[in-house]
Amino acid sequence: MADPAESCFRLSGNTLLLDVKVFPGASRSEIMRCNAGRLRIAVAAPPEDGKANVELCRFMAKLLGCPRKAVRLCSGEKSRLKTLGLPLEVKKTLEALTIYPEDLPTVKA
Repeated sequence: MADPAESCFRLSGNTLLLDVKVFPGASRSEIMRCNAGRLRIAVAAPPEDGKANVELCRFMAKLLGCPRKAVRLCSGEKSRLKTLGLPLEVKKTLEALTIYPEDLPTVKA
């Protein structure tokens, strides 16, 4: 059985690619769990005019402790299935996040 952390993200050069499934319109932004090779994330923004994408990137940057500009949307602009590009420096935090999301604090919007 594959490690759940490894199934949600992969390396591509100097970038970590994180596969996510986004659930927009939630009451707060939070990590739900890693399932089927994707990290499930509830986002406290509606799925209109790119608001959920902006909130997703802001939330992940804050959660991972990196600059907002360091988190970019690589694919899935109009889909719930997205791929985020992240700096390599967040790999340890991301591993903990995908294995033990319940241990991480909820970041309020």
